[in-house]
Order: sequence, then structure tokens, then C-alpha cells
Amino acid sequence: MIAQRALKTLEFDKVREQVANFCTSSIGKSAIDQLIPETEFNQVVELLDEMDEGLSILRVKGNVPMGGIFDVRPHSKRAQIGGMLSPTELMEIASTIRASRILRNFIEDIEAEGDINIPHFLERKEQMPVLTGLQHEINDCIDENGVVLDSASTVLRSIRQSLRAEEAKVRQKLESLTRGANAAKMLSDSIVTIRNDRFVIPVKQEYRSHYGGIVHDQSSSGQTLFIEPDSIVQLNNEIGRLKVKEQVEIERILMELSAKVQEVSHEIFVLVQILGDIDIILAKAKYGQANKCSKPKMNDEGYIRLVRARHPLISIDVAVPNTIEFGRDITAIVITGPNTGGKTVTLKTVGLCTLMAQAGIPVPALDGSELAVFDQLFADIGDEQSIEQSLSTFSSHMVNIVDILSKFDSRSLVLFDELGAGTDPQEGAALAISILDEVVDRGARIMATTHYPELKAYGYNRPGVVNASVEFDVETLSPTYRLLIGVPGRSNAFEISKRLGLKETIIERARVFTGTDRHEVESMIASLEESRLRSEREADEAHALLEEAERLQEDLQERLQTFDEKKENLEKKAKEKARKIVDEAKKEAEKIIEELKEMKKNAAQAVKEHELIDAKKRLEEAAPEEENKVLKKQAVIRERAQNLQVGDEVKVLSYGQKGTLIEKVSDHEWVVQIGILKMKLEDSDLQYVKPEKQKQTVTMANIKNRNNHVKLELDLRGERYEEAILKTEKYIDDALLANYQRVSIIHGKGTGALRQGIQNYLKGHKRVKSFRFGEAGEGGFGVTVVELK
Repeated sequence: MIAQRALKTLEFDKVREQVANFCTSSIGKSAIDQLIPETEFNQVVELLDEMDEGLSILRVKGNVPMGGIFDVRPHSKRAQIGGMLSPTELMEIASTIRASRILRNFIEDIEAEGDINIPHFLERKEQMPVLTGLQHEINDCIDENGVVLDSASTVLRSIRQSLRAEEAKVRQKLESLTRGANAAKMLSDSIVTIRNDRFVIPVKQEYRSHYGGIVHDQSSSGQTLFIEPDSIVQLNNEIGRLKVKEQVEIERILMELSAKVQEVSHEIFVLVQILGDIDIILAKAKYGQANKCSKPKMNDEGYIRLVRARHPLISIDVAVPNTIEFGRDITAIVITGPNTGGKTVTLKTVGLCTLMAQAGIPVPALDGSELAVFDQLFADIGDEQSIEQSLSTFSSHMVNIVDILSKFDSRSLVLFDELGAGTDPQEGAALAISILDEVVDRGARIMATTHYPELKAYGYNRPGVVNASVEFDVETLSPTYRLLIGVPGRSNAFEISKRLGLKETIIERARVFTGTDRHEVESMIASLEESRLRSEREADEAHALLEEAERLQEDLQERLQTFDEKKENLEKKAKEKARKIVDEAKKEAEKIIEELKEMKKNAAQAVKEHELIDAKKRLEEAAPEEENKVLKKQAVIRERAQNLQVGDEVKVLSYGQKGTLIEKVSDHEWVVQIGILKMKLEDSDLQYVKPEKQKQTVTMANIKNRNNHVKLELDLRGERYEEAILKTEKYIDDALLANYQRVSIIHGKGTGALRQGIQNYLKGHKRVKSFRFGEAGEGGFGVTVVELK
């Protein structure tokens, strides 16, 4: 068990207060006040696992329904000894049972979803007693405001009905008096009120005798008397009698409900305990969420590794995080350096984080932190001078240290602040070294701070001990509160004095007085600090490069994934398109085959040659378009290769130049003269070029042939937009070759999209002089008449 002295010294009670603020019930808050760190390893691990489950639930669900929970253990205890519970107490019991049912359903829903692994919460859910029957019985008798309902029993309903009827009679009687002829003059106010549970009316002092009856009260001035007239005394008596009967019946109902609470009082104790435990677990998790804490990994080997840990009681915006590691090869850290540098804060950070982890509270450090479970934690921190005992600061510390040395063992964490302070520096340093040796030799984990220069070399000649210091910025003359492991602290008195204006001669004379050894030690420390700063800079640069590499890798992976997705979609679309083309080709081929079969059946009739040619052409066209292209290209290449002869003019496709065939080297290779160059080229790279005369002859023949069949109008009705534009382009070219001056394009009226597209094309054609819609006799808006240049 951790000593109370250490808890008080490290201010663990303030951490408990902060955690308690996140509790939703008085049960949890009172339990947090009694929270102490555990020392059994498995129990600590279980506490942290429970807290981590709470964190997982909060991250996924945002909140946990914990409203309506009351500490009803005192109520149950009184019911156990036969006491009668009040309606409010019974209502609190019902509310707590209802809250447990809602929480149970919430946990069951999480279990059903299966997104979070919460074995500890499921175990506690199974341990919750189910008391829904008692809740319903209480709710049937008492409402949420603690009022006993009429429906609690038939007797109570009957009594209250009679009571309301009698009260109505009294009010009616008194209201008739307030509306009497002289009521305005004799009464202070025309109202019916109640005094001493009796209905009365306010009568002026001078008219008291007119109404008679009983005076129950008077105003502060004495001018108004509240009188119960003789005529309603009997009615008020009846109301009082009914109220007594009502109270007796209510007490009977409450006793009956209290007896039912007594029957399950043990289950109520268990239920409250479980609800309180869950409230504590969630409070720890909420504290960790609010303060950016993490769950540390625990060990029982005395190893501590805190990654960028902050002091729990210092604001996140102010606290300087430090990474602290020791406990295996290094079992002791000695922090040296000047005062107000943050040594004590570092000490308390390690101590408090250890206590928090052993209490199941997340620690203010980054993920990857690890802490040990210690059987005992001792701390000698701060000025504990005792005036009553007439002890000096040194004596007070020494009393505490003696007590620590008599109790600690190898499973202890020991924290010493300003070890050996308050006495002669030489003797104090010697004592500090001896005490450190004692603790280190007995295997405990120790952190100590001191300002003695003699301890700066302590870590260099002691195995398992390392020096440390808190960084000091000479430029700003202030500490940075950063812990430097492996670098002992050095006095910056000379540098500070120099920056503050002390003469250089005085400073140099002071350096002589410090001695050679001291100067060498200071030089060594300065060299270590320089090496550390250089290492940190290199580490930062390496980290930046690593982050950039990771970012680029993520970017490339994302792009590769996008590319693969696009590729997959394109392949899918291409396959679908190919499938449709093949299906259409198959249908067309089957249709042609059926026609050929019909021709075969009718063999008696002569099959005309043009019918066979037409069927063959349709079969060729039925093949998929891409396949047609490939076949045509292969046919052209074969034809080209077979027809080429020595002396032919060709175009070299890969170079875009013309040349002459000189010699055929092999079946598929020619020697080609291109200018002054001779090259060996594949025949697939050659394209035959017709002589100029032959070209001219063919062109003129084409023109002549076109003149014979080009019409003066082009009918595009029913055509698709893209096909219509292509046909229009070809038709305009044919019309120009035929020397037509005017042509008509029939596009129909329709939606106007085809007409607009054709006219947009005509606007951009260099040989179109003008165009207009057709006249009434030419087709109107369904025709565009084109004038050609």
C-alpha cells in the first residue's frame, strides 16, 4: 500500500478532485475521494483496461446514459431495520433502478453491434441485479415529484374523492358569503383562504361579530381577522377527519413499499456499488479525454518510459512535456542545475504519473509510454521544516530520509528533492552521494535533484546511474524546463553575469579561482550540450524527411488506387460494349444464315448473283467494328506488300518522308532511297504513292462520277446528330466538286437541336456563302437553303 505521506507530498488528492468533477453521481464522487493506487500488478492492469474500455465507448458513442442515479444505500439500510421510507426516498430508489435498466440496455446494444470489445463492462452488466418489478410497483404508487398517487390503492382513491367533495362544499359556502350584499363592506378581500388547515375568510376587525365563528389568524396591522364562520365549522371538521384517514392510508402504502425494498435491500447495495464503479471508470476516461492523456503499458520490472509527459496539475498550454526513461540498465537519474529550473516539477511528474497509473487513471503522456507497478513510493520533496519540533530544514529532511531508508526495497520508487541541502555544502554533497549509493545498491528506482557540483560527475563513475539537467537559455536568461538526460547541469553564473554587464576582467579572475578541474568539467558539459543540440537538429531533420516520405507514399498509394479503379471501370465498360457489339453481330449473322437457308430451299428458283454478293457483304459488315478494322488493316498490308515493285514511289510512315524502292532484300524488307539516304525498312512501314498523272485521272473520274449522282438536296430526317453532321460535311464537299451554287438540307423541325447543329457547322465552313430557312413552298423551317461560293 502506498504511504499517505507520499500521496500528500505529490498532491494526489488534487488529481482525485479533477477526476471527481467528471462523475455524474454522488456515489462516484464519494468513491473517488477514497481512491488510492493499487500495488498488485494484475489489479492495476485490470483497472487500466476498464478505463480504456470506457474511453472506447466515449469515442464511439459520445456519452453514456448515467442520469437519475442516487445513493440509495442509506434508504435500503433503514428499510432493512423496518423503517418507513418517504415518497421521495422511494422515488429515488425507483429512479436508480430505472437508470440501471437503461444502462444495461445501452451495454447490450454495444455488444450486439460488435464494434467495440468491452468484456469488463459486459461482466459488470451481468452482475447487475434486475429489480424492474420493484421499480414498477413504486412508480404505480408514487409520481416523479414524490407524491403518492390516487391509484396507489382503492381506499386512498375513495378517501380523496370524498375529501375533494367536502372541500368543494366548504368553498361553495364561503364563496356565497363573499358574494353577499354587505361582503364588499365587511370583508377585506373577496377571497377564500386557508389558515391552520381550515378554510377561512378575511373579515374587517369592526365586523367580527357579524360572522361569528373562530378566529384563526390576523393581519400584521390587526385590521383583518381570518375567521372560520360557525356555518362551516362542521364541514372543516369533516375535511380534517378525511385528511387523517388519508395520511393513515398513505403510511400504510409506504410501509408496504418499504417492506418490498427490505426484501431486495442486498441487491440494491450490489446495484449501487456496480453503478458507482461504472461512474468512476467513465470519470477516469472523461478526464483522460479532456486532458489528452493515454493508457500506459504496465510492467512489474521497475521500468519507466514516459513519452512527452506533462505535470498533471499544470495547464496543458503551460506545461513543458519531457521524455523520461530509466529503470533497466539505468536505475537512477540525478538531476543537477540551478534552482527554479523545473527539477522539482520533473520529479513530481514521474511520481504523480506512477500513482495515477496504479489507480487506473490515464497519464498525461503520449501513446507508447510505459510505467511500473511499485509496492511502495517514497518522496522527500519541499521544505517540511517543523516549528513544533524545533527542527531545521536539514533536520526535517533527514528525519524523512531516515524513515525512507528503513522501509524501501527493490520494488520501491524513491524521489529525493535537493538531496543533502540545508547544511555545509561539502558535507551535504558527501551525504547525498552516500545516500544515493545506498538506494542504488539495494535495487530501488530513484530520481534525485541537487545543486551540488560534486554530484555532476556522480553518473560517470557509477554503473546504473545517469546525469540529467534542466535546460537554461543563456540568451533569454530563463529556464526552458526541458529535461536533458545524460547531460549534467552547469552553473551559468559567468555567462549570465557577462550578459548583465559585469566586466570581463572580473569574470576572468573568477574563472581562475574556480580551478582547472572545475573548468574542465564545465567544458565537458558545454561539449555535451552542443552534441545534444546537434543530435536534436539532425533528428528533427530526419523526422521531417521521414514525414515527407510517408506523405509521398500515401499520395502515390492513393493515386495508384484511383488509377486501378478507373482502369477497372474502363475495362468493365469496354467489355460490356464489346459484348453488345458481338451480340448484335451474332443476331445479324443468324438472320443472314436463315435467309441463305431459305434461298437453298428455293433452289428451284434461280438465285441472282447480286443477292449472293449482298449477303456476303452483310456478313462481313456483321463482324464487330474493331475486328473489321484489324482485318482491313491486315488486308491492306498484305495487298501493299504483294503489289510493291522496284522503282515504285512510297511514303515511309515512321518518318513521314517519300522515297523510291531500290531493292527487295527479303519477303518483308526493302531498300528505300530517301534523298541521299538508303535505308532497310519493313514493307509494313511503306505506303504506295500513285504517280501524279494517275492521281489526276482518278480524281477527275471521281468528280465526273459524282456529278452524275449528287442530288440538290440532302435529307437528314431521322438521322442521329453525329451522323447527320458527318453526312452534311461530305455532302457539301460533293456539292462543291459538282459545282452546285445552291443546295438544300432537309433536317425537319423536331426539337431544333439537329437544325441548330447543322447551321452552326455551316457558319464555320469557308465555302458557304450564306444560308437561310426555306420559303413556304420549299419546306419552311424544316429546310436550310445553302448558298455556296
